[in-house]
Amino acid sequence: MDSSRAGKPHAVFIPYPAQGHINPLLNLAKLFHFRGFHITYVHTEYNYQRLLRSRGPDSVKGLEDFRFETIPDGLPPSDNDETQDIPTLCISTRTNCVIPFRNLIKKLNKDSSDVPPVSCIIADGFMTFTLQVAEELGILELVFWTMSACGAMTYLYFKELIQRGYTPLKDKSYLTNGYLDTPIDWIPGMKGIRLRDLPSFVRTTDRNDILLNFDGEEAQNAYKAWGVILNTFDDFEREVVDALRLMFPRLYTVGSLSMLVNQLPENGMESIVSSLWKEDPECLKWLDTREAGSVVYVNFGSITVMTAHQLREFAWGLANSKHPFLWIIRPDLVKGDSAIVPEDFIEETKGRCLIASWCPQEQVLAHPSVGGFLTHSGWNSTLESVCSGVPMICWPFFSEQLTNCRYACKEWGIGMEIDNNAKREEVEYLVRELIDGEKGMEMRKKAIMWKESAIEATKQGGSSFTNLDRMIRDILQESCQQP
Repeated sequence: MDSSRAGKPHAVFIPYPAQGHINPLLNLAKLFHFRGFHITYVHTEYNYQRLLRSRGPDSVKGLEDFRFETIPDGLPPSDNDETQDIPTLCISTRTNCVIPFRNLIKKLNKDSSDVPPVSCIIADGFMTFTLQVAEELGILELVFWTMSACGAMTYLYFKELIQRGYTPLKDKSYLTNGYLDTPIDWIPGMKGIRLRDLPSFVRTTDRNDILLNFDGEEAQNAYKAWGVILNTFDDFEREVVDALRLMFPRLYTVGSLSMLVNQLPENGMESIVSSLWKEDPECLKWLDTREAGSVVYVNFGSITVMTAHQLREFAWGLANSKHPFLWIIRPDLVKGDSAIVPEDFIEETKGRCLIASWCPQEQVLAHPSVGGFLTHSGWNSTLESVCSGVPMICWPFFSEQLTNCRYACKEWGIGMEIDNNAKREEVEYLVRELIDGEKGMEMRKKAIMWKESAIEATKQGGSSFTNLDRMIRDILQESCQQP
């Protein structure tokens, strides 16, 4: 081993293989690298190939002390540029990734390796098969929940929801008979929530539902980790974070990670990016031509799928609002069909609409012309919107997006929920209210207030900045004591 790097701490990062998990974990890896760690970042082979296609070889070339490795995800090879089926991927990673991950760690730890021995593993909260490897090899492991604190808390209580008989539902009539309005007043730090505000997987009628069981079990595995990391800031989710701290002695709230990364000096890391889709550079140029606060940005994330009917309703709602909008439409956005908007819609919105397949979202949300965000309420999108001071229309698709939506609308005052059916009249009304209405103005003030709070948290001396420092210090201290 090169003696000049032998004493350097070495962190291995492994995200769940979907876009919304890859981005925040890569940001955390960059922060560790800046603090002096050698980094190994582990992609699945499928996503590594997608990155090569979308961003070119420079995106995964890395640096001498920031390297990329791959392991198979256990699924059949494919050249599709789309997120794999989530339930299938969950089962496959849990079943098939332990051996290749163990082999990778052993390879990195070999005396003949040109990298320092592994000090710690930072694993996605949905990749807890890694805990087995960490325990076997005597390596420190922290799990990183890429969801909100409120989302994480709900998953921790899946087990009890099942034991108390709230889920699975007795039959499908319970989806419409008012049962989902049942208050769940016993989850710590989450006053006033109802069954309908919990992750969508509790709405199953099947006790063997893959995601109901997988997500609940993965959350429970966090108790076996040495520490837990969250991409949030204390003031934003205060009650839930305080409750989680009683459950996890080493809980580190270090968000917004992207804000912390944006403070780093240029150090060669700028080319290391993680977008699995090609980003359209025209988006920012187009926004430059629009008036301040006038544009609605529409993006339903990397996993959401909708019906062709829902696509048409959104399209005509946006068109009829008469406001300019930037709409990100992935090729796989529509279930089992190509995502094509009606021709007369294109004609109707000519000059005030730009449709792209992907974009640099943080830069878009920070653009002065963006006045609102129509979103699926994924955590990355929610937090990026908060950090840009942009209010939201929320159309949650699945998982804890429903919980994020409830908090955005009821607790943080920065969102308005749209009905799942997404009728064009409602879309039109909410877009107009968001940009021009009194409610939109109130939400904008709240969003700017939360933006300022996020900035304070990531400044030197702020809660997230301090927690990051404390986490690095604790890891170094503990890993030095490992045999």
